[in-house]
Order: sequence, then structure tokens, then C-alpha cells
Amino acid sequence: MADRKKPRTGNGAGLPSLPVDALRRRCDPALIPFKTTDKAEPIDGVLGQDRAVAAIEFGIGIKRPGYNLFALGPPGTGRHTLVREYLEAAAAGEPVPPDRCYINNFSDPQKPKAMTLPAGRAAPFRDAMDQLVRELRTTFPAIFESEDYRTRRQLIEGEFKHRQEEMFEGLQARAKERDIALMRTPVGLMFAPVRDGEVIKPEEFEKLPEAEQTRIKEDVEKLQEELQQSMEQVPAWDKEMRAKIHELNRELTRFAVVHLIGALREAHGDIAAVSDYLDEVEADVVENAFDFIRPAGAQEGEASLAQMGAQFGAQNGGEAPSFRRYRINVIVDNAKIKGAPVVYEDHPALINLVGRIEHSAQFGALVTDFNLIKPGALHRANGGYLILDARRVLMQPLAWEELKRTLRAGEVRIESMGQLMSLVSTVSLDPEPIPLDLKIILVGDRQLYHQLCAYDPDFEELFKVQAEFGDRMDFSDETLVRYGRHIASLVKRHDLRPFDRSGVARIVEYSQRLAGDNERLSTGFRAVLDILSEADHWAGQNGNKVANAGDVQRAIDAKIHRADWVRERIQEEIERGTILIDTEGAVVGQVNGLAVFSLGSFSFGRPSRITARVRLGKGEVVDIERQVELGGPLHSKGVLILSGFLGARYSAERPLSLSASLVFEQSYGGVDGDSASSTELYALLSALADLPIDQALAVTGSVNQLGQVQAIGGVNQKIEGYFDTCSAKRLTGKQGVLIPAANVKHLMLRQDVVDAANKGKFRIFAIETIDQGIETLTGVAAGERGADGAFPEGTVNALVEARLDGFARKVRHFARGKTEGNNA
Repeated sequence: MADRKKPRTGNGAGLPSLPVDALRRRCDPALIPFKTTDKAEPIDGVLGQDRAVAAIEFGIGIKRPGYNLFALGPPGTGRHTLVREYLEAAAAGEPVPPDRCYINNFSDPQKPKAMTLPAGRAAPFRDAMDQLVRELRTTFPAIFESEDYRTRRQLIEGEFKHRQEEMFEGLQARAKERDIALMRTPVGLMFAPVRDGEVIKPEEFEKLPEAEQTRIKEDVEKLQEELQQSMEQVPAWDKEMRAKIHELNRELTRFAVVHLIGALREAHGDIAAVSDYLDEVEADVVENAFDFIRPAGAQEGEASLAQMGAQFGAQNGGEAPSFRRYRINVIVDNAKIKGAPVVYEDHPALINLVGRIEHSAQFGALVTDFNLIKPGALHRANGGYLILDARRVLMQPLAWEELKRTLRAGEVRIESMGQLMSLVSTVSLDPEPIPLDLKIILVGDRQLYHQLCAYDPDFEELFKVQAEFGDRMDFSDETLVRYGRHIASLVKRHDLRPFDRSGVARIVEYSQRLAGDNERLSTGFRAVLDILSEADHWAGQNGNKVANAGDVQRAIDAKIHRADWVRERIQEEIERGTILIDTEGAVVGQVNGLAVFSLGSFSFGRPSRITARVRLGKGEVVDIERQVELGGPLHSKGVLILSGFLGARYSAERPLSLSASLVFEQSYGGVDGDSASSTELYALLSALADLPIDQALAVTGSVNQLGQVQAIGGVNQKIEGYFDTCSAKRLTGKQGVLIPAANVKHLMLRQDVVDAANKGKFRIFAIETIDQGIETLTGVAAGERGADGAFPEGTVNALVEARLDGFARKVRHFARGKTEGNNA
């Protein structure tokens, strides 16, 4: 191996560390245009969502089938708030939709009819029908108990009674002429011969001359036939009598009903549906007038039915079924709303969307009628807008498919889950479907939206408008002013104590940290509101009437402290030496990598030791994590890129005769992501060049096959995680972190890290290429190929290439020896 200088570890090989002002973008309180938030002019709406606003306005404005909306974006970005505000503003200028009712179908009670009335007319009509029933229950008994009714009925009954009496008297007279008597016995009417006014006994009848007996028998047979003929007329006479009584009843009830319903016609007859319904009610009441008085005079066999009806009525409105059929079931009453309805259904189960049919248990049976039809969110939002959480809809059995079916059909049909799944055969109602005219707005995350697009062929046909919410907005002087005003609006809206300039400025910095970018502000206002609320609490604890930056910082620190138990335990184990991390010295083939762990909404960084070992082989870079199925696909991709980089740079014209192994030491869970690929490459280069790497430095960043270091996520947490480890072990002034240069704009480090950097106790290096990184880590120049195609002697690249050349020569040597041995 060529001679080389002793590595100058820890000095960065001449690469300067980042200036302190690059580590955190401070928000100058002087830029906040108000002294306290209660002096600020509030700002309406949600900031930074111009794209979503345009999509929502388009979706509301276009009146075509299928142009329903899907509002997608991260939680906490104001999706629900913005959608609702714009919908309510648009709905205020739209017409109020009609009222919806269900009424009895007198032809087929199992299929209730739907009735549509102008807004505000359903409830008065329902009350009027209830009043009609009450009046009929009073009027009809009076009619049938009146003297006039009794007289006319007695006349009808007397007429038919007289007719029967005449029939029997005539038959009795004709029998008497033949000395035969018509007698009533317990078994009915019968004829018997008489003499001297006395019935002839059977033994005396046998003593009569045979001719006399024959005559009497013939006379009895004729009279019996005549009696039979007369008796056959009695049912017809009874039927004729009942018909006349029924006509009498109809005549009297029709007069009363026409008079009572006439008032309803005057008030509601301008509605064609109501007029037709009143015609049906009038005819049904006339036909069933005695239902209003039957309980008092019910026959013994009817008592149980009347009792069951009374019990059903007591549990469902206090009326018997015979009266309930005249009620109006108002399922949507829009009398009190202004404009179109905007409905948010928090629990979009099937029955809460399309409605349900309730039942009442009576004597072991489930009983229902049209009055037990209950509306769903689709009914309440009909004519307006319905907001639903997409994930919750998809989690409810049958809800998503039924929602799509409803949108395609343009009508909402009430069916029970049991009927939809064919689980029950109980006879139930089949209500008439109600025409549907509304827009549905689904709210969900991006992943769910794209999954629906990919796997549900109906989705894009029914939800054509995509309203996408971003999680960040540009940071400028103009947006800072608007952001400050929006913070003031949140403070006032949620009744928090005022915040001064310093407090608002600290919130802005917290927003930058949430965005993970010092050139952006987070639009996740739910998290911002949480810190405002907690800062308000701590301000109260501190006795401050106005919250300041100290209160905000205490809220942030307390929020982290509540969630960082795991982080503290990991740092504790590193400090105790259980988890092996070196922050001093230099080691060949060993680098401190950085990873991010997420526990709910809390993320933190922790260092991990990454080691590499090399030996003669067939050009394989073995990822031990992948071999034991702990490495994810992205991590495996990063390792494979290393093979491409090594082969292209050092072995373009000869085999890469290398076998290398890479591993995350003391890693007992899954590893994924390619943010450690540059770290692994540094470890490989160190092992190949036999150059020790400064353990005071940690590394993060991905690498491509060209050796360029690429941006990664969680850069702030990774730096802070290593800083905490170094602080626990002892800050020497040589420790620091190598990050991709592309991540500098993302730096919003904790103040203690910035303070340490300002004092020269901790450094951050921005790396663009692997060559810059290896120079910083080893203190030895990387080297570039000269005109002769060779790397300068003693550089890292020259040492690596020499090592790989040596591997290649040995492979050829072994191959020749094997060939000669075979020939021998």
C-alpha cells in the first residue's frame, strides 16, 4: 500500500462548517406589525391553500353529475374548516330545498309514499292532520250517537225486520190452513201436524190412516221447501240492510269529513300532492268511519286486537294504528334554515346515511309503519352539501357501496342492513325513494385518495374534483404579516389571552420547524393551535396577562418532555455504554450514522454505529440487514447503489473482486430508507483505504451512483440526536454532523444546538459529494483523476483503487493456479 500521511481527523480537511445564522432562521419580533394579538386585524379563512380554494369554488359552481369533491391533504391543515366556510358561504345564496315527508299508501301500506312540500309547509300540514284526527274522534261518536242517526237506522232495521216477520206470518198462515204448526225449537224451525190446536204426538200420528199420514207428510215437505226458500232470502235481505246502513253511515260521515277536510284544503290545497292525498284520506275515513268509535263497542273477538293496537300506539305516539295511518311523518323540515343545508355526518354508518326503519316489539312480533321511518344525512343534506370523512365511510360496512349506488341512481332508498345482506326475511316496509340533488365532499389524506383512484373504478366518475391542501406555504415578509394576523385570529376565536410580538415570533419559528424548512411556514394550524393553547395555560401559571416567547417555549418544551421518555432511555443507554457510540477517536470502517424514530407525532434522532468489512470476493456488497429481512426496500436500494458507485469509479475495466458486508450495529428492528447510504459508503471507503474515520463526526445523507450526496428527511432531529449524545459524553469542540448541502435550507435547530455551534463546541458541515465527505471524515484528500487516468498518490481514491487492484490481481493469481493445477 502506498505511503500516506497521518489522517488529520476532526479538522474537516479544510471544509468550513456552516455559519451559525444558517442553522436556524430567527423571526425578528420587530417584523410583527402589532404589539399584541388583540390589536391585530383578524384574517378570515385558511392561509396558504389557494389551490384548494380554487378547486372548492369550481366544485361548488359546476352543476353537473359526478362533480363531487374530495378534499385531500395532511390532517390539521384546515381541510374541514375551509370546506365548511366556503360551503356555508355558497349555500347562503342558494334556495332553501323543500320539506320531505312520508305518508300512508292507502292502496298498499307496505309501500309508503314520499311527499314533497315547499320549505316550511310540512310541519303545519302535519299538525293540521293531527288536529283533523282529533276532531274526527270527537265528531264521529257524536254523529253515531245522535237521535237523527238512531231514528234513520231504526227505520232501516225496522223495514227489514218487518219484511222477515211478514214472511214468517204468511208461512205460518199457510201451514195453519193445512193443520200444521210452525214451531221454534233449540235446533231451529220445524213443522208438526196439529189437531184441535194441539200437536199430534208421534204415537198418535202412527195411528192415523195411511192416506192421512201421506197427505200430512206431503204438506210438511212443501212447507219445508217454502221455508227453505224463504230462509235463503234472509242473507240477501241482511246484506241489503247492511248496505243501506253503510250508505247511511257514508252519507253522514261524508258530510262531516268534507266539512273538516275543507279547512285543510283551503290552507294546503294549493299543493297538488296535498290535494291528491286529502282525496285519499277523505275516501278512507268515510270507508272506515267506525274505526273512530269501535273500541267502545268492539266485539269480544276484537278486544285483543284493539288492545294490541292501543299498546303499539302508546309506544309510538299515543295513537292506535287506525289513526296513525292519517299522520304525516316529516323527515326533513327546512323551515328554520336559510339557504341550502350544509351537513357534516360524524358517524357515517349505513343507517346514518340513508336512514332506517324502526320496529316495535309487540307480542313477540316486530311491528312497524311509515311513521317509524327515520331520515339519514342524505335526506337532511338533500338540496345542499354533505361533508363526510372518507376513512370513516370506508370503515363502515356497506356504507361506501350504498353511497356510490345512491349517487349513481340520483335517489336515496331506505333499506335496512339486514335486507341489503339478505339476512332477514321479515316483511318490512318498502318506502318510495326520494330524488337526490346534492354535492358530497369527502375529506381524507392523499394516500387514501390515490388508493381509491387506483382500486375503485367508480371513484373518479363520482368524485371528479380534487381539492388538494398543502402542508406548507412560502415564508416572506408579506406572508409573515398574514401569518401573524392568522395567529391573532386563532387566539381570538378560541378565547385565549393575547400574545405579544415575541410570542408570535416564536410561534412562527415553531411553524418553520413543523414545516421542516426555514423558507416555509407550516399550514398545519391544528398543531399551531395546540401550542397556542398550551402557551396560554403556562402564561396563566406564570401570572402573565399577555403570553410571550417564554410561555411559548415552555409549552414547546413541556410538549416534548411529555413524549420523549423513549428518547431519554436511549440516550441514557448510550451514556452508560450499553449502546456503543464513539464520539472521540478514529476507527477504520466505522461511522456514526443518524436515524429518525417516530412515536406518534413526536420524532427524535439517535445515532447508530455502522460498520463495514471488506475481503476478496466476487463484487458483492452484502447488506446484513437485508439478509436477515430487517432491511426495507429503500435501504436495500441504497446499498445496491454503492455497488454501482464502486464499480463505475474504481473497476470500470476489470472485475470488482470485492466482498463487503455492511451492518447497523445493535439494530434489533426494521431499517428502511436510503438516508444512510452515504454513511455506508464512507465506511466502505474507509475499510478499503484502511483510513480511520473521525468518530467525533456523524453522517446523514443519501448518495447516487455518481457520488453526489442527496437530501434526506428529519435533518433537524438527526443533528439534535447526535448533539444530545455528544453533550452527555462531553462536548470537545471537534464533534459535528455532516449533512447534505441540499438540506441547509431545512435547518431549524434547537437553540441549545445553535448556542453550542456559536461557541465553537459543535459544527455542521454541508456536503455536496462523497469526496468532500470522505476528506472531512478522514482528513485526507479524496483526489481526482489526472490526465494520466490515475488518482494522486496518497489520496483516498488512490488507496481504494490500489486495494481493489490488489484484490483483482489475487483473483487472477488464484484463477491461474487453479487452471495449472487442473492441467497437471
